[in-house]
Amino acid sequence: MTEDNQAARGAAALNKPMGEMIQIDRELVQKHLSEVVRSTVEQTLNAMLDAEADQLCGARRYEHSIDRVDTRAGHYERSLQTKAGEVTLKVPKLRKLPFETAIIERYRRRETSVEEALIEMYHAGVSVRRVEDITEALWGTRVSPSTVSELNQKIAGQIEEWRSRPIEGEHPYVYLDGLWLKRSWGGEVKNVSVLIAIGVNQDGFREVLAVSEGTKEDKASWRAFLRQLKSRGLKGVRLIVGDRCLGLVESIAEFYPEAAYQRCVVHFYRNVWSLVPATKVRTVAQMLKAIHASEDRPAAEEKTRQVVAKLREMKLPMAAEHVQQNAPETFGYFAFPAEHWRNLRTNNPLERVIREVRRRTRVVGAFPDGNSALILVCARLRHIASKNWGGRRYMDMDRLRRQDDQTEPGVSTPAG
Repeated sequence: MTEDNQAARGAAALNKPMGEMIQIDRELVQKHLSEVVRSTVEQTLNAMLDAEADQLCGARRYEHSIDRVDTRAGHYERSLQTKAGEVTLKVPKLRKLPFETAIIERYRRRETSVEEALIEMYHAGVSVRRVEDITEALWGTRVSPSTVSELNQKIAGQIEEWRSRPIEGEHPYVYLDGLWLKRSWGGEVKNVSVLIAIGVNQDGFREVLAVSEGTKEDKASWRAFLRQLKSRGLKGVRLIVGDRCLGLVESIAEFYPEAAYQRCVVHFYRNVWSLVPATKVRTVAQMLKAIHASEDRPAAEEKTRQVVAKLREMKLPMAAEHVQQNAPETFGYFAFPAEHWRNLRTNNPLERVIREVRRRTRVVGAFPDGNSALILVCARLRHIASKNWGGRRYMDMDRLRRQDDQTEPGVSTPAG
């Protein structure tokens, strides 16, 4: 072969696309890497178990030492589910001493991180049947519904501790609401209410303050709920936002007399619309929204008088009476910085959270008792707060502090 032919072949080889020269089976490579990781985890855990056994014996295997207190008696195998897959552990046996490993609890068959993942899936709204399918696909083992229930109960103590924790710092804004869930009771399905409070602290971050089971959304339930908040240290409350539930306003005045009350504007609108024919709802809605588009409270009060007069002209006396009597309850937010009005007019911050909770509880259906409903609601709320709220400031509370500084001494801020 001449030098010219060799040069031509070399040039052709260089010009040939690399994809045609080397082909990689990605699936095979991934499978190989997964097996390498699984094997490494298995070897590491077994090495740690051997080291523990050597420490208990006082000497390494086959080592002659005056410090030796026990000898090996073989081992037994057991499986452990990890994120890397199922591994086989060779647990050492000793002749005299019991081998209690600090690495893996006796009878444990899954890595803790796997259990945490199962609980997180369950709380995130994945049905039990779906959890079974996911665990089989991820770890090659199918987790039974009873196992998921047991794991869920494991955090019951942590949730109870979280529910009863002291409330630290001040929370100028507090939102209150409740939701109804179904539970089985004596062979019948009955309703159970869960009361929820979230607050905005002095740094502008939202917190879940309290979750409690209530017999009903009545005065007795709200009094007990607010008493619990008070006893746990809730202070610095300037405004409480909520719907006009039975007994709520009276209970607020009893426990937080200095706090203003803000009735949810959206719920107020719905109450008025229920007194209006369907053909006039759109017109009345525009009139009501104009009230809360006012630049301050006096302007809103004047607009309310105009709306009441207009409703009477439209032959809607019941709606006019309702607006005249109840509209002042929706003006509490005017006493606070204008930049906060949008977040204070309604109970939407809590309503959105409740919708997320309902999405999870809808999967369950009827709960066996009120406590199981409470546990799942708390777990879901903690999940939402930790994932969605953790690093996001909800309000700039410096605006509230600047407003307080500008208020002249002896002049009280108007209450709602």
